[in-house]
Amino acid sequence: MHLYEVLRRPVITEKSSALAEKGKYVFEVDRRANKALVKAAVEKAFNVTVVDVNIVSMKPKRSRYGRRVVVKQPAWKKAIVTLTPGQRIEFFEGV
Repeated sequence: MHLYEVLRRPVITEKSSALAEKGKYVFEVDRRANKALVKAAVEKAFNVTVVDVNIVSMKPKRSRYGRRVVVKQPAWKKAIVTLTPGQRIEFFEGV
């Protein structure tokens, strides 16, 4: 897998905004990605030093349309990336 295929999008929520103040950033990543690939991708894309990577597999969600039509959203994987103190990713600033 190429490094530019690992990161899908940043996850921007209230909790991830609070984590960004502590130097932790949240990304949606490819389901085949592991911690080493995520670390290499973030370091290359944003030119920062990564200290730690935590990966969480998110379960698929089910939703309904009408009485019987059940639609299942796919499962996805998110990564919480911790940077060295003093470093920031400017992409998240002002969001």
